[in-house]
Amino acid sequence: MTIKVLIADDEGLVRSGFKVLLDLEDDITVVGEATNGAEAVERARATRPDVVLMDIRMPKVDGIQATAEIAGTRGLEEVRVLILTTYDTDEYVFDALQAGASGFLLKDAGPAELLHAIRVIAAGEALLAPRITRRLIGHFAASRAAAKAAEDRLAVLTEREREVLALVGEGLSNQEIGARLFLSPATARTHVSRAMTKLGARDRAQLVVIAYQTGLVSP
Repeated sequence: MTIKVLIADDEGLVRSGFKVLLDLEDDITVVGEATNGAEAVERARATRPDVVLMDIRMPKVDGIQATAEIAGTRGLEEVRVLILTTYDTDEYVFDALQAGASGFLLKDAGPAELLHAIRVIAAGEALLAPRITRRLIGHFAASRAAAKAAEDRLAVLTEREREVLALVGEGLSNQEIGARLFLSPATARTHVSRAMTKLGARDRAQLVVIAYQTGLVSP
């Protein structure tokens, strides 16, 4: 299956560089480019990509608002947004994850890391395993935990689902969760899915946010 990618970045050189790299891959094709968030939403509606590479800082409409619009648009439920960030200067990554992003990638990432990220996101997973990701999410979640912590939000979960949610928050895959809790990967996946449904989470990325907000995982 070919992964359709939309590139949204206001810097032409960045878009060109990504496009050249992605066009070399047999299983990835670039279906469009956007110079701002409004264009990104328009092109997403028109091309129905599997993955949107979304810069945060763009004119007119920024990447966070564009992500929220894509996530909330009927017919684009399967579109996954991969946020592009510079880490040290982007303090809105947490907001982007809440808006519906499935993960993020550092702008100085190497070609292999970019390709891996696109394939992971396209497969329906969240790009949350790398240490840098957990550290960044933890940083922003911790700063808001006092205001947003809601232990009662977890009341809908079983004890096992809480355990699984905590491990998702640590960045573990279904296979790793199964090994930790002596479950099959399929059973771990079922617990993850049930937790997502009960908590109203769009994907694993939002489960990680909830795990930090409610104190199941400490940064």
